[in-house]
Amino acid sequence: MSTQPNTHLPIQENQARFQELAQDALRHATSLGASDAVVDVSESRGLSVTVRRQDIETVEQTRDRSLDITVFAGTSRGSASTSDFTPKALRETVEAAWHIARYTAQDPAAGLPDEALLAKGDMSPLDLHHPWSLSTEDAAALAVRAERAAGVVSPLITNTEGASVDTYEGHFVLANTRGFMGGYPYTRHGLSVSPIAAHGDQMQRDYWYTAARDWRSLASPEAVGQYAARRTLSRLSARRIPTGRFPVLFEAPLALGLLGGLVQAVSGGALYRKASFLLDSLGKRVMADHLDVHEDPHVAGAMGSSPFDSEGVRTQARDVVQGGILQGYFLSTYTARKLGMQTTGNAGGSHNLTLTSRLTQPQDDFSAMLRKMGTGLLVTELIGQGVNYVTGGYSRGAFGYWVENGEIQHAVEEITIAGNLAEMLTQIVAVGSDVCTRGAKSSGSVLIEQMAIAGQ
Repeated sequence: MSTQPNTHLPIQENQARFQELAQDALRHATSLGASDAVVDVSESRGLSVTVRRQDIETVEQTRDRSLDITVFAGTSRGSASTSDFTPKALRETVEAAWHIARYTAQDPAAGLPDEALLAKGDMSPLDLHHPWSLSTEDAAALAVRAERAAGVVSPLITNTEGASVDTYEGHFVLANTRGFMGGYPYTRHGLSVSPIAAHGDQMQRDYWYTAARDWRSLASPEAVGQYAARRTLSRLSARRIPTGRFPVLFEAPLALGLLGGLVQAVSGGALYRKASFLLDSLGKRVMADHLDVHEDPHVAGAMGSSPFDSEGVRTQARDVVQGGILQGYFLSTYTARKLGMQTTGNAGGSHNLTLTSRLTQPQDDFSAMLRKMGTGLLVTELIGQGVNYVTGGYSRGAFGYWVENGEIQHAVEEITIAGNLAEMLTQIVAVGSDVCTRGAKSSGSVLIEQMAIAGQ
């Protein structure tokens, strides 16, 4: 049987052919003398359509495929890749990786995961594949609906940066010489819109989007457009505020960035390089004592779900933070060995992290969080990359709203918020029930006791 993928078949129909390609590559690697090898065979296709002022602005169609192989000569390794799946190209790619491995320095931390840690046997489906048969015309029509919905909210919506619809589908096979072979098809879909509002000499823009594995779970174009318009309108007549120290409420989508900061600081790469403000923090308090962070890689249909990580190590649910105490790092096989530890199944990143507070009540929605803050700053946009993960230093340009007595008074611009991430995580006083999920992270809005705000 030919191992060439059929580009006319539904994308997942090439799975069996990819398994054959993976086996052929591994066999050739071992015949050359490789002590171990791992191969990843994948293909994907996508469509992205952007409209502006109801006219199509860009159409991007992608189709990619790749065979990536890493071979080991003891603890030295070499990698190569190809998009040509012919037998000759496959052999040449494996031989190129082997040639690199033979002349690369030994690295005691390099190598495949222990066989006992690999995901083998029956792996329950996680509902990650929902293809969307969407033509360019249909995608443009959806984007136009979102843009039009934003425009009719108010005559102050005078322009737009555009609306986009994206659909992406892929599948892969991952295999190694220790008996692991696995893979699955997956999809991602999204819709976004960014309106512009003008009033007098004021002009503001904001955006909103929806994303899901299953296109039927996306919010309607009208809902996305209208919400984006309301966010944009609320930014008009923004002004600066005096410098001082005040409570700060991070809107739920931005609160996910704080969770991401924690992940970065306790990830293996930062830890073994000693480039983290949370070195040697395992078993120590890293957040307020009412906070928990849970990881669950097996949530059906979620963006961060997978039965195994990018090395084939089986994933499992765990508590990363419990009562503010750090229970585990985020480690791949390599970074774990550098630290003298065991992989946590996080090669490739985290899986469905959720930040929760033991103090949160169902009624603690966004309005309740404003009331909890009383007087302070609601932050809805961050600007720049002002986080130093070695020291924890945090300084970001920001846009938001000044709040007094639990009520929004006016928009605020041209300010900087500053603090230290280690202190910010321990000074979280509340997490809202207004949970937002973006990618592999979920959290409600987060209220921090106090931060420095540089304004006028």
